[in-house]
Amino acid sequence: MNSVNQGWLALITSLPTRNATARMRIWRGLKALGCGVLRDGVYLLPRCDGAQQALLRQAQEVAAAGGTAHLVEINATDPQASSWSKLFDRTADYTRLARELRALKVPSKPGSAGALVRKASSLRRGFEEISAIDFFAGAARDQTRLLLEETEQKVQLLLAPDEPRAVTRAIPRLRKSDFRRRTWATRKRPWVDRLASAWLIKRFIDHHAKFTWLDKPGDCPAHAVGFDFDGAAFTHVGNHVTFEVLLLTFGLDADAVLSRLATVVHYLDAGGLPAEDAKGLNTILRGAQSYCRSDDQLLAESLKIFDFIHGAYQEQASDDK
Repeated sequence: MNSVNQGWLALITSLPTRNATARMRIWRGLKALGCGVLRDGVYLLPRCDGAQQALLRQAQEVAAAGGTAHLVEINATDPQASSWSKLFDRTADYTRLARELRALKVPSKPGSAGALVRKASSLRRGFEEISAIDFFAGAARDQTRLLLEETEQKVQLLLAPDEPRAVTRAIPRLRKSDFRRRTWATRKRPWVDRLASAWLIKRFIDHHAKFTWLDKPGDCPAHAVGFDFDGAAFTHVGNHVTFEVLLLTFGLDADAVLSRLATVVHYLDAGGLPAEDAKGLNTILRGAQSYCRSDDQLLAESLKIFDFIHGAYQEQASDDK
């Protein structure tokens, strides 16, 4: 919400003083919604999607605790609205988050990166929680988001130092028929972009594809089609990860289900805008990685995982029609 004068919702509450537990629970709920406090018992939100239903649920909590609650709509004059908008200034929250991001120390060895990964994930959650209640977002959010993305890129580089560097070039359209029954080569110990790309190749480009895992890019056989390493036929181009490049190259980008999956793969591989289901996919793939003893076994399990996700997305797309 950019305007400070698009309407407001106020929840006016009164709770029995003896019920301290209920008062604390309701206060925490209102704080989580990002409410401003006009005075004791009067909580304010700018009128936006979901605000009315969220406040009605809090009103029901108040009633269940033996209190009273009234939800009213308010229109404010411009000076008043500007004053109220300051109740929702999240600059201090972003400043604290930015301070923590700058204080992170990047270890020199991937083996000692566990604590950094957990901390970076925690800071990402913190940023998303603040953003969700930042109704009048400005430069503070943008600056913190950039700092967070830089941090996530450093973590990713530490965990996967051999990730390909994006090149700047046009992405040509190619025929799938020219890539049938081929051997496809990528770096060993594959992770999300390579696993998703292998699934895409196997299911949509080359059904009889075989895969070989490279110790280093220079080991790629002359007859093989390389992907997701520097110098490969298919790798990062501009802001596109390899999975997205394959979609564009073989005309699969018009498929809404595959494009939805691409947003998840991109986020897990390169960061950026959070994607629905990314956390769940990351957890499942980590489990598969710890379970599987070889890259071939990991690929076999990952094919099933991506099949399930694709099937779920297809069913959801059908239900939305």
